[in-house]
Amino acid sequence: MTEYQLRPIEEQDIPFLWEMLYASLFKREGEEPFDPEIIHSPGMSKYVEGWGREGDFGFIAVNSQGKRMGSVTLRFFTEQNAGYGYVNAATPEMGMAVIEAARGKGIGTHLIQAALEEARKRGIDAVSLSVDPDNEAIRLYRRFGFVEQSMCDTSVTMVCAMNP
Repeated sequence: MTEYQLRPIEEQDIPFLWEMLYASLFKREGEEPFDPEIIHSPGMSKYVEGWGREGDFGFIAVNSQGKRMGSVTLRFFTEQNAGYGYVNAATPEMGMAVIEAARGKGIGTHLIQAALEEARKRGIDAVSLSVDPDNEAIRLYRRFGFVEQSMCDTSVTMVCAMNP
């Protein structure tokens, strides 16, 4: 098993956040991959563009050679700039991805643990996310207490109450 550690997102990680945004897009077996430019569309780019604004936080998993393995981001949106998993302006939306070669090794679990722990420290009441109902990751999110709240396009919006 590859050793890795988590650290807060830094400015030099922003190009990797763009890569992870693309990696987070769910593709069913046999479907054509998405055009890489999709991450620059208004509906997608809002998750990374201008990263580092007030309220943004997250973590990067880095292996012992310094290679980035995955990321988790939490970002607040407004009703006017709502993300796919938008609930309200007080609930940050979580995005997470792990590079393909590092999946299934517990990195996603640790990234979510760190993100939810930090959200609690910041006094955040709930965290939301958006996931395709056919994505295996939905089971991981349920383990952390995320529950289905609504549908937006082809995605399920899930919410995790920090202090249920």
